[in-house]
Amino acid sequence: MIGWLGGSVVHNYPNGAVVVDVNGVGYEVHVASAQQFRTGESVEFCIYTVVRADAILLYGFTSFADREFFELLLITPGVGPSTALAALRTMSTNELALAIESGDVKRVSKIPGIGAKTASRIVLELKGKLNVTGSSESPVVNAPHSSAIDDALRALGYSSQEVRQALEDVELPDNESDALRVALQHLRRQ
Repeated sequence: MIGWLGGSVVHNYPNGAVVVDVNGVGYEVHVASAQQFRTGESVEFCIYTVVRADAILLYGFTSFADREFFELLLITPGVGPSTALAALRTMSTNELALAIESGDVKRVSKIPGIGAKTASRIVLELKGKLNVTGSSESPVVNAPHSSAIDDALRALGYSSQEVRQALEDVELPDNESDALRVALQHLRRQ
């Protein structure tokens, strides 16, 4: 899994992707920024890798916080990497987090590829998972548990809201098996 790339820009694609030369190997990175990069410019990206049957796709972010926000968007049903990338190209992570936390479905639905229904789902799923400061900094994800634990609990039939409420102030162990066991104990108490 590629987690970070640093190199120089070789080419810009019209779709927002760039080719980054890393020691003689060119990586195509779909960048979560509307910024155009100059050919020869030195860049560094935090990478989210998607492996499909027909392709390996790299999504690049200027910070690990932006990458974590991208991953958080992906847990919403109906939101894939292309839609999450469009969201981060349309507005900053802090702007989007403020819209989500304030329940501003109308603002979220202005993102290309996101209609009112998906915008409502994003707000419902993510509201309360972000700590928005009102500054220009990237928002902090409040989820005290990993997305793998959240996914496992959702696969067992628990809603994101149930999981969020049950685990709000719970510190889960680092080991995923132990964390899942503790999370299930708290969910059963509710």
